[in-house]
Amino acid sequence: MARYFDVHPQNPQPRIISGVVESIRDGALVAYPTDSCYALGCRLGNREGVDRIRTIRKLDERHHFTLVCRDFAQLGQFVQIDNDVFRAVKAATPGSYTFILPATKEVPRQLQHPKKRTVGVRIPDHVVTQALLAELDTPLVSSTLLLPDEAEPMTQGWEIKERLDHVVDAVVDSGDCGTEPTTVVDFSGGGAEILRHGAGDAARFE
Repeated sequence: MARYFDVHPQNPQPRIISGVVESIRDGALVAYPTDSCYALGCRLGNREGVDRIRTIRKLDERHHFTLVCRDFAQLGQFVQIDNDVFRAVKAATPGSYTFILPATKEVPRQLQHPKKRTVGVRIPDHVVTQALLAELDTPLVSSTLLLPDEAEPMTQGWEIKERLDHVVDAVVDSGDCGTEPTTVVDFSGGGAEILRHGAGDAARFE
């Protein structure tokens, strides 16, 4: 049965945030809110957690997992980024964007695209997510909480708890966070290629 954490959306309670982070460090797979929609996440290095995300979402090996980072300095440890891309990404973060970039050796092979050796990264503009990342001090390995054969992600913590009670370890509820996933921009080929139009304004990259 999943633990349920009720977190204030603007003033996250430190004691509750610490409880969530302790669970993540112990290997928990959590459903948590972001600035675009709910996501499934686990700590970096949690191979079982990644496999569980694949199972829940029925993902193949080509799926790009996302490293959800606290800030630009942390993001820079995990991707190779040149000056032009640096400026473009920095100007759009924090925000509802996921960027596909070449991975550094800090990224486990399990998380990289098997042929391109790329990984998704993002910096969310969400108070609760930022509180979790600050306490955790390492990225969350994440994927949008979109179940197979469903058109939209779930938006209510109580519904997630009810439906995924036996496949996740914890649910973080800070209210409705919307149904639109991030805008995905692939910089791995040099220029910007929009792979998915979502919550972030894609016009700046077109």
